[in-house]
Amino acid sequence: MTAGDPLYASCVAVGGRGLLILGPSGSGKSGLALALIALGADLVADDQTLLRVEDGALIAKCPKPLAGMIEARGVGLLAAPTAASARIALAVDLGQSEDQRLPPRRTVTIRGVAVDLVLRTGFDHFPAALMLYLKHGRRA
Repeated sequence: MTAGDPLYASCVAVGGRGLLILGPSGSGKSGLALALIALGADLVADDQTLLRVEDGALIAKCPKPLAGMIEARGVGLLAAPTAASARIALAVDLGQSEDQRLPPRRTVTIRGVAVDLVLRTGFDHFPAALMLYLKHGRRA
């Protein structure tokens, strides 16, 4: 994959810190992004995210034709508050489920950059927990 190829992922940001939402088609990437936007995040990209490495950090942007739009299944394409780019601070994999109450720290390497990783949970507080992670980090 070259730096110009989009990754099939969604991305939101809080204060310039980005969350890359990974998972197979139909896993809820846009739905999670919508929930995070409702909690105050900005949309970087829905469905396709452009990634580049800059000064050792992974930077996300949206392909121009998709800018400012997010798909809400059953509702349509919606306009959303946006951020032009974000430094990826966290990734979530909706294709894997967390089975531990207090999971170990995980990372995923994307384009040669290690990024903190969390797995899907079935708990209602998942979007709120991700917002706190983006704003304040993880303690343990």
